[in-house]
Amino acid sequence: MYIRRTTIKSRKTGEPYYTYRLVESVRTEKGVKQRTILNLGKDFPYPRTLWPDLACRIDEIISGQMSLLKLSTEMETACQHYAALIIQSRNRADGIQNDKPGSDVYHNVNIDSLEFMRPRSVGLEHVSYEALSQLQLCNKLKELGFNKHELSAAIGTIIGRMIEPGSELATHYWLQNHTGLGELIDYDYEGMSLTRMYQISDKIYKHKEEIERHLYVRQRFLFQFEETITLYDLTNTYFEGSCKYNELGAHGKSKEKRSDCPLVTLGLVLDSSGFPKRSKLFTGNVSEPHTLEDMLKGLEESMETVDEKQQQLFKKNKESTP
Repeated sequence: MYIRRTTIKSRKTGEPYYTYRLVESVRTEKGVKQRTILNLGKDFPYPRTLWPDLACRIDEIISGQMSLLKLSTEMETACQHYAALIIQSRNRADGIQNDKPGSDVYHNVNIDSLEFMRPRSVGLEHVSYEALSQLQLCNKLKELGFNKHELSAAIGTIIGRMIEPGSELATHYWLQNHTGLGELIDYDYEGMSLTRMYQISDKIYKHKEEIERHLYVRQRFLFQFEETITLYDLTNTYFEGSCKYNELGAHGKSKEKRSDCPLVTLGLVLDSSGFPKRSKLFTGNVSEPHTLEDMLKGLEESMETVDEKQQQLFKKNKESTP
């Protein structure tokens, strides 16, 4: 097993570029040939001097051998990632072959010899993803123009906030190192850049009002609750920097006792069942009396759309019921 660099011409421009592959030599009836095990892409970052160590370590991981090499944490993580992709590919190929009648294969395994490598959590992820499915949120995001990569990033961001609340940086690390969500939805989060996490947060916020209306309609349909406003409240958070490019940043009374910093205020309306109906960001120096009228006006306009969609949903469900 070794790494090979191949020159390929671009179909669009005709310019040559390099691509990297992990290959092995196999003996066939027509002689020894090279077989590609894994395509490493054109952005493979490691210099040629490290290729033998990388290939050797990947082979060790696949074979279940102890490491004979001391690699950096970054290189070890890369080897684990490449080995996982190879094992996953082989398992899929074996699954296709074993689908044939009479092709069951059994092996004896010493359970005391098993060793955890790259353990991932999946229980809470499965429950959270099922909740998104019940709310038909993924379908809504597709309607809003989210492509496959953006949809997967959005799912990772939302479920990450549900299970391990944190910043985009923390969620990105969680997706790549701790959760099995990628295997659950068949997406490789280890290949997703941190930049995409920040971009997807902006895109979700761009469609905030449409997403809120959709979620409220689905909640009313699923739980059949009465629509009554019972709580309206404000909270605020502070920024350490000057916040001069944020038009909402303003000094006011901080609930975290940081009135020395610029603040942004979040307003939230809940119904009698505790479900959010509407949220909005305000400047950091506002209060409930000054924002309630604005929220109720926007809520009235929003709920006209909600009622219309609710009626369409009930009508659609009634027609589909035998």
